Amino acid sequence: MIVAVIDIGKTNAKVALVDLATLSEIALRRFANAPVRLAPYPHHDVEALWTFILDSLADLNRERRVDAISITTHGATGALVGRSGELVLPVLDYEFDGPDQLGADYDAVRPPFGETGTPRLPIGLNLGAQFFWQQKCFPAEFTKAASMLMYPQYWALRLTGVAANEVSSLGCHTDLWNPWTSDYSSLVDRMGWRRLMAPVRPAKDRLGPILPELARRTGLDPQTPVFCGLHDSNASLLPHLLSDTPPFCVVSTGTWVVSMAVGGRRVELDPARDTLVNVNALGDPVPSARFMGGREFSLLTEGQRQEWSEADVAAVLARQVLLLPSAQQGSGPFPHRDAQWVNAGDLTSGQRFAALSFYLALMTATCLELIGGDGPTTVEGPFARNPLFIRMLAAATERPVVASETSTGTSIGAALLAFDGAAVVSRGEHSRPPADPVWGDYARAWRLAVQT
Repeated sequence: MIVAVIDIGKTNAKVALVDLATLSEIALRRFANAPVRLAPYPHHDVEALWTFILDSLADLNRERRVDAISITTHGATGALVGRSGELVLPVLDYEFDGPDQLGADYDAVRPPFGETGTPRLPIGLNLGAQFFWQQKCFPAEFTKAASMLMYPQYWALRLTGVAANEVSSLGCHTDLWNPWTSDYSSLVDRMGWRRLMAPVRPAKDRLGPILPELARRTGLDPQTPVFCGLHDSNASLLPHLLSDTPPFCVVSTGTWVVSMAVGGRRVELDPARDTLVNVNALGDPVPSARFMGGREFSLLTEGQRQEWSEADVAAVLARQVLLLPSAQQGSGPFPHRDAQWVNAGDLTSGQRFAALSFYLALMTATCLELIGGDGPTTVEGPFARNPLFIRMLAAATERPVVASETSTGTSIGAALLAFDGAAVVSRGEHSRPPADPVWGDYARAWRLAVQT
């Protein structure tokens, strides 16, 4: 079976063809996902994305017959739609700081961390804060809403005409879901939103075939099924839930680096350090932590060469060239600290790249420690292709690290929603902690510098 996966990340949108027989991507189309910074507030360009999606489906279907469609998107995003499925307000960009203007009012109604596993986050990173702000600032438009949809299911609605919601997106630091009762949180009832919430469906549910006009537009079979879909980090986690034995960890990398621990050590999560409870595609709570590692990488490498040598690595380790957190404030385990370089005089571009890779690995190791991570760690997404990141993560955690061989772990996970029957085997290159003690010495020096 060939599954077309619509994978909308914060920085890039993709449509990938996944062959379920080999669990591999066989074709990929990309599109830069830039927000529209126009009135009434910064928002996602859903019409440009929609054109990209339909053009990609038509193009890819000419290469290989598409048998099914699945969907995965970034979190902290939802849509308010009217009775005919039209948007009553633009889909808000979660990096817009408008919701902070009503922060005190929102804090008075949001549930505690113990109820939802959701930390209080800035800008629009709590989806409940977005909906709250939209209701207060655009009351006339808000009253026209017939459904509140999570972002993957907004696209499912456009493809099938069926409105639904799903737990992995509802449980992604939204304030809207109680993972312990598998029901909406007290905020939803307090604000009178339960009547607007579309029915909750499992991620693997077939919502229906594509709409007839879309079959004509793309050339797909009119009976092509569309699956409900799920949150992107949880798409990366799904193959491991189906194949790996706990304890294990999965690190999903992209704009956000999201660390998830399954069967790990019991710890008390600290909401002040961006730890949270995600809900996986099977409906179970998963201790998680994150930081904006992909964004930091882009900011710190812009316009610079991304090449390195073993001599560069040896120099950085020997001099203990350190980048301390945080390059991107407001989230992550050190949300209020400013980035600082140590022992960084006269760095070559290769040495700077090595130190940055180590920084990202050590931030990830910190996240794994905060959530009680144990067992091997699998890295999905772009950072899996950075051997310096992988080696330092193994050194810092003192546990094996698996670099996933798929370029987009989210696409494989989302495609598995259409998978029925055979066993799933996750694949990748295994790395053990380096034997040279200089790697462990570097990790300890970084931690000590952060603490002091």
